[in-house]
Amino acid sequence: MRIAYVGQHSGTSFHRGLALERLGHDVTIVDPWAWLPEGRWVGPWLYRGGGIGSNLMLGRRLVETVSLSRPDLVWIDQGEWFGPRIVDGIHKRCGPSVPVVNYTVDDPFGGRDARRFSGFLSAVPEYDLLAVMRAENVAEARARGAREVMRVWFSADEIAHRPRELSAEQYRRFASEVVFVGTWMPERGPFMAELVRHGVPMSIWGDRWQKAPEWPQLAPYWRGSGLYSNDDYAAAILAGKISLGLLSKGNRDLHTTRSLEITALGGLFCAERTSEHLELYEDGREAVFWSNAAECAEQCMALLADEPRRKIIAAAGHARALRNGHYNERVLAQVIDAAVGQGDTLCPTDEGDKI
Repeated sequence: MRIAYVGQHSGTSFHRGLALERLGHDVTIVDPWAWLPEGRWVGPWLYRGGGIGSNLMLGRRLVETVSLSRPDLVWIDQGEWFGPRIVDGIHKRCGPSVPVVNYTVDDPFGGRDARRFSGFLSAVPEYDLLAVMRAENVAEARARGAREVMRVWFSADEIAHRPRELSAEQYRRFASEVVFVGTWMPERGPFMAELVRHGVPMSIWGDRWQKAPEWPQLAPYWRGSGLYSNDDYAAAILAGKISLGLLSKGNRDLHTTRSLEITALGGLFCAERTSEHLELYEDGREAVFWSNAAECAEQCMALLADEPRRKIIAAAGHARALRNGHYNERVLAQVIDAAVGQGDTLCPTDEGDKI
């Protein structure tokens, strides 16, 4: 199948494009984010202003580039600033028989990101299929006129998140006791500060932590900005004795990509006790969960003092990740099957249903 994959040529979006290639599809990756002008104003323009005007600036180029690949299916990854004119233009240029799918890992309906998803929200009725990560999103998408919606798990990548041996240099650079790799968010600052107050030896890798009101307490534990290469990210997880997985409350997360990536790599996953985390792993045997910062600190300190238990839990978590099968190739194949009518994978609107 010829697929026009509209997504960023970096990060987990790029992982998904490559996974589609591994599934045997002829994939043309189109990255309109790379066409955006450079400047410090671009980020605020996209996140606070919804990229107003971007459809006029780039819409025609995007539609033409996609149609030139003569796709059998168009996959739009996120597409937060793509308004209905762009999606409708793709339909008209590619023909009514070509499904246009949107897959988004964020929570466009939750309101966390100001006007970032305003284009997406207005384009919801134009997509043939939306793939979403959260139970609430199914009914919310249908309320905005979505034609079809399916809910899937977040997923790790078979290649980027495969277990590997680290070099001595990687251990030297990334060795840590308890590590968190991720961007600062308002609820994360107080949580990390409380861990530090409880004596947890933290290592933090990520952007924007200097914005935290708790930065004076956290600065000694900040190791550097975000890790965007596959090898650096994997090394930070594998060279850490315990890897924290923090949720985004604004995104209404009950699990995230970290929930799958850490165990896929073979790290020890330590995260908030949620219904979806409990569905993924057995608490205390395949991962370690907590309900607040004090319990998290207690769990971490006990694990740091018990190396054999850490190794047993990490190995069991990795084995469970393999059994669960929440990897890009399997999840993306389910989305494609639903889009072309080959699978009974569409999700009902009952938010109580499991993924």
